[in-house]
Amino acid sequence: MLKLNYSGFTLEAGTDEAGRGCLSGPVVAAAVILPEDFKHPFLNDSKQLSEKKRNELRIYIEENALSYGVSFIHNEEVDELNVLQASIEGMHRSIAQLNVQPEFIIVDGNKFKPYGETPFETIVKGDAKFMSIAAASILAKTYRDEFMAKIHEEFPVYNWKKNKGYPTKEHRAGIKSHGATKYHRKSFKLLPDQLTLDFS
Repeated sequence: MLKLNYSGFTLEAGTDEAGRGCLSGPVVAAAVILPEDFKHPFLNDSKQLSEKKRNELRIYIEENALSYGVSFIHNEEVDELNVLQASIEGMHRSIAQLNVQPEFIIVDGNKFKPYGETPFETIVKGDAKFMSIAAASILAKTYRDEFMAKIHEEFPVYNWKKNKGYPTKEHRAGIKSHGATKYHRKSFKLLPDQLTLDFS
């Protein structure tokens, strides 16, 4: 059973990201502040839900959250920052979009940088423990999947609509046959036998 609150503060924001392990596309982050009476029967970590349920929940979260923000860190910026810093930057940008200032921030995972003076806590597997992080994970995942389905139309050979940019056999076979696109992350090892390029 997911808990609604960690800190005891009413305005607690949960934040999470999607797409860190992908070879192409953006890292998408989200931040959500939920009201004290928020409930939904199948709110859970987005990885445990079907695409249909995630999309239904996205609408419910957007209609019922006190505030939410979603930000895209595109592949060029991921290459520039590195994927961990890109994830943290994305979370910061999402928090900055909230129309109420959070009193406390809970973060999925174990790495974060202070956001101004706002106290925070990192929580490993937080998206399976707290509603606001689960809600943020659903927004991040659904926005990212929608973006990958859109760019799939431009480059269908990689089947991003299905693999969402993750390093599946099919995606890597597409890279081997057709090379990398403008959406691929150049700092990532795109093929197993490729030398790692140092862009620092």
